Amino acid sequence: MILLADSGSTKTHWACLAKDGVRELLTDGLNPRLTDDNAFATILTSVREQMPLNERVEMLHFYGAGCGTRDSQAHVAQLLRLAFGNGVGEVRVEGDLLGACRASCGTSAGWVGILGTGSNLCFYDGQSIARQRVSTGYILGDEGSGNHIGRRLLKDYLEERMPNEISVMFHDTYKLTTDQFIDRLYRQPNPNRFLASLASFAADHQSERYIAAVLEDCFDSFFCQLESLGGAKGRSLHLVGGITQSFAQPLTHAAARRGITLGKMLGLPMPGLIAFHSQAG
Repeated sequence: MILLADSGSTKTHWACLAKDGVRELLTDGLNPRLTDDNAFATILTSVREQMPLNERVEMLHFYGAGCGTRDSQAHVAQLLRLAFGNGVGEVRVEGDLLGACRASCGTSAGWVGILGTGSNLCFYDGQSIARQRVSTGYILGDEGSGNHIGRRLLKDYLEERMPNEISVMFHDTYKLTTDQFIDRLYRQPNPNRFLASLASFAADHQSERYIAAVLEDCFDSFFCQLESLGGAKGRSLHLVGGITQSFAQPLTHAAARRGITLGKMLGLPMPGLIAFHSQAG
């Protein structure tokens, strides 16, 4: 039996590949940069309880945001082994970007980007990540992501640069004062998730000229990263993540303005990961 996990900063999608079929489960996100060990352990315990593992898990593949370094991979692997104990055999922890590559490209080469709560971009040679943009996180980077869109909206709202009619709708949607917004950003946990949650406002009002301009700027910043890596050079760019699903049309338009052809646009990587690991055995 194989246990798969695709973990972003907001949610973790689990899939158990057993002889009697596939069982799936959603939990909160598990990012070692943002999730403390106690919270990590609590969520892993809930997985063990909610997903009865009637067979021994011979292989556990965990693809996670914040798992791009050897130190973070070793730390998450230790937490997984502690949680699952003797019920699991080999544990492999990789970054979520490799998961996106395997989900969208399988064993073929291609450019792959993640657009979810955060963002990332790389060239995949069919086996491993050959070139990758440095991920500077939700404060300095994550261009084109949910938290980038939310950050832009909130900044414009608080600094009164948002058109009045949009500002009224934004206020009516969230009903938070300036102090409450600031509290959510600087005093409450997971500010990146909070910012990313504001992107749903943009999704609901994509036809508004102001929102369309914000999306254009955010997505153009993301596609600039591809050019900084040398450009796609005739290859398509595959995109994975919730923002990909919610903003397919403005993403396609923003890519076309830079002469970039989009390939697969996957809201969820898990179906592709199930296919990849089913074939790999």
